Amino acid sequence: MLQKFKKVDISIVLILLALLTASIFLVYSATYNDQKIDIEIKKMLIISVVSLVAFLFVSMIDYRELIKLSPYLYGFGVLLLVAVYFFGVEKNGAKGWFKLPFGGLDFQPVELVKLILIVALAAFMARRDGEKLTLVRDVIPIGAMALLPFGLVAIQPDLGNALILLAIVIGMFWIGNIRISYVLIGLAVAAGGLYLFVFLFKNYHDALVGFFEALNVPGHWLDRLNTYINPETATRDDKWQVENSMRAIGSGGLLGEKYLQGTSVQSSFIPFAYSDSIFVVVGEEFGFVGASSLLLLYFVLIYRMILIAINSNMLSGSYIIIGIVSMLVFQIFENVGMMIGIMPLTGITLPFISYGGSSLLINMMAMGLVMSIKLHNDKPIEEI
Repeated sequence: MLQKFKKVDISIVLILLALLTASIFLVYSATYNDQKIDIEIKKMLIISVVSLVAFLFVSMIDYRELIKLSPYLYGFGVLLLVAVYFFGVEKNGAKGWFKLPFGGLDFQPVELVKLILIVALAAFMARRDGEKLTLVRDVIPIGAMALLPFGLVAIQPDLGNALILLAIVIGMFWIGNIRISYVLIGLAVAAGGLYLFVFLFKNYHDALVGFFEALNVPGHWLDRLNTYINPETATRDDKWQVENSMRAIGSGGLLGEKYLQGTSVQSSFIPFAYSDSIFVVVGEEFGFVGASSLLLLYFVLIYRMILIAINSNMLSGSYIIIGIVSMLVFQIFENVGMMIGIMPLTGITLPFISYGGSSLLINMMAMGLVMSIKLHNDKPIEEI
């Protein structure tokens, strides 16, 4: 046990502690003057401590044992998504949470499914031993493994987390040595589908909206898409969050308006400033320097993770880390991008910073898995 602790990546631990500390202060600022939001700092501290314990616990587990259990974990994850669809509670138009019988807490199973999917795909891809992925034996089965949870999350409906699952698969396909021809075909299909969707949305807007409404797609999704694709026709209410977010971040200037002094944040002009819009708090109260510092922490964290992946003596370990990196990078890019107007609004939170027990716990467990790969890199066993 002591030998394992000696191999811990101190840089990752320090960055995680810095992010958790920043999260507590930022969420407190975001809810300081909002009487409608009841978020206790004591509760946040408890969640942070529990998440740190989960990080240490997972770090001590040999990740290769999870690889062996991946088929059962995958089945468990699918069952959770089926169960939450029938027995879960609804929040913000999506039925994706279980109400826990203690502490007034909720659990969002898709957060755990992200990690399960990464482990399951890593186990499957490692069998190829680094060879090129073939269409029938690899690409189609991997796509099917990802499509099932993707579909179950999409019908909740939770587009944001469904897109994260998609980002995970794309990242793992790339590192899994997929053929360039498959990549080009995929890019062509994706570009064509995106072009067709934008064309239909612009030219047959009412008919397309009616089709989505018939599928019970939440109205706020369509409003957000319209704001992004047709900003000139979007209503003032639809553009409210994006415009206020950009204005608030811009007002922070170089050094910001100082902690607890953000005009827009403290006046509650920014919806969900404690969760989806937490980056606005950073930009307004700490300015360009604060926002850049946060992004630099993410950069170093991901850099250290990639180094561990490169040095892993097992492909499954490298695949797991790249899956986690893909998940985090997409969430960071989408969350920051939607606050500065270059990405459409979604419910995707900022990793380790936004308020949310389920996401923080699973992200810390994911980092524990990364650390486990580093700590158990000395005694290779046969890939499965």
